[in-house]
Amino acid sequence: MGNGALDGAVIAVAGAGGPAGRAALMRLAEAGAVVIGSDNDPERLAEAVDAASYGHGGATVIGDTVDLLDRQSAQEWATRVEKDFGRVDGLVHLVGGWRGSETFTRTSLDDWDFLEMLLIRTVAHTSLAFHEALQRSDRGRYVLISAAGASKPTAGNAAYAAAKAAAEAWTLALADYFRKAGGEAGPTSAAAILVVKALVHDAMRAERPNAKFAGFTDVKDLADAIADVWEQPAAEVNGQRLWLTKKP
Repeated sequence: MGNGALDGAVIAVAGAGGPAGRAALMRLAEAGAVVIGSDNDPERLAEAVDAASYGHGGATVIGDTVDLLDRQSAQEWATRVEKDFGRVDGLVHLVGGWRGSETFTRTSLDDWDFLEMLLIRTVAHTSLAFHEALQRSDRGRYVLISAAGASKPTAGNAAYAAAKAAAEAWTLALADYFRKAGGEAGPTSAAAILVVKALVHDAMRAERPNAKFAGFTDVKDLADAIADVWEQPAAEVNGQRLWLTKKP
């Protein structure tokens, strides 16, 4: 168990059931945080929570099935976490998804509708639900995982890149809220964006043993980068895009 900036912190993780979520739960528990993961798949969430709990005996890792597409459900989750644990020190947003097309002309607006819900609406709901609790914390952090494609869209990724760019803009607006709330002394809480090209995990490597996954970020390295956000002063990370891959 850790004794650093995350020791005893209360961290909520949205999208905790996926590979990146599992790695984040494990890393945050290792650092000594109380971790509350959410996912819309109860079975997948339970497996992730059990793995983190067993991986770090004595760690408090809890799963909470939440529909983040419903604003009231997201708000109730935030209220529940703060009521149960007395505060909220972080929200890690790992809700992901991808849809693309072969060419720009074949872009489907159905893909946009899907990605707008998954990649933007969930960010809006979690940030609006948690921002006041995060501001009350002396180490509040909102961490969004984004993609390099948001800064340099390709023809076949119009919907995905636009959705990621919108999620980044929303997060930067939250960062401005923290900046203004801090006044002349500077922000005490922060909203930061971790930018990757794409993510890779052990199952992907096993499935494609000859693939190089050039420029991809391993989910374990992403989890380390997430934890590092708490090791840096709020003023230094607030409103920043922290690149884990080469800038396009």
